[in-house]
Amino acid sequence: MKLQVKALSPKIGTAIPFPYYATAGAAALDLHACIDAPVTILAGAQVVIPTGIAVAIPDHYVGIVAVRSSMGVRNGISLSNGIGVIDADYRGPLGVGLRNNQGDPYTIQPGDRVAQLLVVPVACPEIEIVDELPPTERGEGGFGSTGT
Repeated sequence: MKLQVKALSPKIGTAIPFPYYATAGAAALDLHACIDAPVTILAGAQVVIPTGIAVAIPDHYVGIVAVRSSMGVRNGISLSNGIGVIDADYRGPLGVGLRNNQGDPYTIQPGDRVAQLLVVPVACPEIEIVDELPPTERGEGGFGSTGT
């Protein structure tokens, strides 16, 4: 399997790297901010940071965009929609919606790693409409039903 990546900005591959795996064991590719100048995210605000690329997710896979854990844990930055889903048939530019959940402004510099892209298999089961679901030991137990 291959992930095709298209540069949409002349900066990609020079000033801004193509996505890459930071370590041999990394599960996700790092995505970089393809911006001309720093972008500051004020407390409670959200922005969309362009990556300067488009990708061709292989059929029967999905691209999952996640915030880098260091941005979330250390700085309170999260994806504005919680998670990003890139369908296999989307070929447009990748942008990363970021939200500042803390009180201090946070600044993104050109080339900063702003998110991660995981490419994972997708099961697309046939839909079957039923009157009853098969029983399980847990049943309809919701939040907290398996313990604290």
